[in-house]
Amino acid sequence: MSDKITGLQLRSLLKKNGELELSLAKVELPEPGPDQVLVKVEATPINPSDLGLLLGPADPTAMTASGSGADIKISGKVAAGALPFLAARLDQSMPVGNEGAGTVVKAGSSEAAQALKGKTVSMVGGQMYAQYRLLKATDCQPLPAGTTAAEGASWFVNPLTALGMTETMKREGHKALVHTAAASNLGQMLNKICNEDGIGLVNIVRSAEQAKILKGIGAKHIVDSSAASFTDDLTQALVETGATIAFDAIGGGKLASQILTSMEIALNKTAKEYSRYGSTTHKQVYIYGSLNTGAVELNRNYGMAWGVGGWLLTPFLQKIGRPDQVRLRERVVNNLKTTFASHYTKVVSLQEALDLKNIAAYAKRATGEKFLINPSKG
Repeated sequence: MSDKITGLQLRSLLKKNGELELSLAKVELPEPGPDQVLVKVEATPINPSDLGLLLGPADPTAMTASGSGADIKISGKVAAGALPFLAARLDQSMPVGNEGAGTVVKAGSSEAAQALKGKTVSMVGGQMYAQYRLLKATDCQPLPAGTTAAEGASWFVNPLTALGMTETMKREGHKALVHTAAASNLGQMLNKICNEDGIGLVNIVRSAEQAKILKGIGAKHIVDSSAASFTDDLTQALVETGATIAFDAIGGGKLASQILTSMEIALNKTAKEYSRYGSTTHKQVYIYGSLNTGAVELNRNYGMAWGVGGWLLTPFLQKIGRPDQVRLRERVVNNLKTTFASHYTKVVSLQEALDLKNIAAYAKRATGEKFLINPSKG
């Protein structure tokens, strides 16, 4: 019988009374089963998709802290009106963290598990904000020699979302695409993919500084939604690329409608004949993020051939099946230091991830400010 390993795990608990509590729990890890491995987690990113579970709709600026070190507790409040939408998680202490990377310290008896022993791997499957993670060998991706855990930590969510966008575009018969909040880590990856694959991409940014970031990596079509000429610039970029599908990280407000309107104008500029129902070419906006949590406002002046829907990585991957998943995963892992490189502004320990100043910083979801947790730090 070998020694049991214990480690800290970050938990988020939302109580029925609307009180949110963040804490570190001491967890004892069982021995790996035949197809399992135990990984010492060395790097795990804080993605917008993690913040939904970590903080929920609590106001990060109104949180309070008590205790210190491994006994630190953060308290916040969620408005009563939001609780019915969160019913499935009430009164459950939930582990957080979608993806990460680290070293396999124990392996089960199967060939697949044994092959990973001692290796640095990327992982997916939740519960990554922890010092150790027990999971199936198939949820691990061995990293190429010379790749660090930090380089492999963001291998799944952003890279596969970016590849999923171009895959969806092709599968649904479009030839070019539009992306909003385009200067993000994900947006930069998408530009590199489109440049490599010869795909037209229209980047919508929210400031001149963001436009400059994208110019620096060779983006061809960049439009600034804060500029007075935004609608004209967007329409011109759509004429040049022929983009009829958009992926929108903003969600709320008028942007989805503005994109559809500009697509319609661009299509009518090149139309051979007039149709009183508008262009017969289908225009699609997929909302995949909610940087603006307000209502989506649709002003219907773009004909009848259009759609607005939600897009999420996990259902997309389930739909395409295992062989195509493997193809996409291999492309990511082979290009982790180039196309799919992520940039972090700060590396924090589990305890530091619960520091109020750090929470206020990463909760802003600002472009160019990405935090990485190293649970083995300190």
